[in-house]
Amino acid sequence: MSNRPTLDRRAKSHSSYLIYMAHRVSGLLLACFLPIHFYLLSQSLFGAAELDRHLKLTDFWMVKVGEWGLVTLLTIHLIGGVRLLMIEFGAWRGLRKGWIQAAIVISIISGLLFLALAD
Repeated sequence: MSNRPTLDRRAKSHSSYLIYMAHRVSGLLLACFLPIHFYLLSQSLFGAAELDRHLKLTDFWMVKVGEWGLVTLLTIHLIGGVRLLMIEFGAWRGLRKGWIQAAIVISIISGLLFLALAD
């Protein structure tokens, strides 16, 4: 007989785990975006014409979808981070499924507002 502990997988289907993973994945994707963003910002050092040449890429629909994803990721990461801070500093006792659902809805709404207000 083996004394190995069994792995309880019930927690991975819980809404708190899902928002934890969304926070983690959004942070990783944002970390991948930052070098591209800094590169584009650095093009302004070579003059307005060089920056405008690179910014013309934002006219493509795929880039607009990516920008929408970026705004949504930023919102998910922000709300997940606030949730984590509330847990760490004790302001949040127990599970608040309604707050988790509200965080998801706020993230989706902010992404849709970005689409509606973008040029």
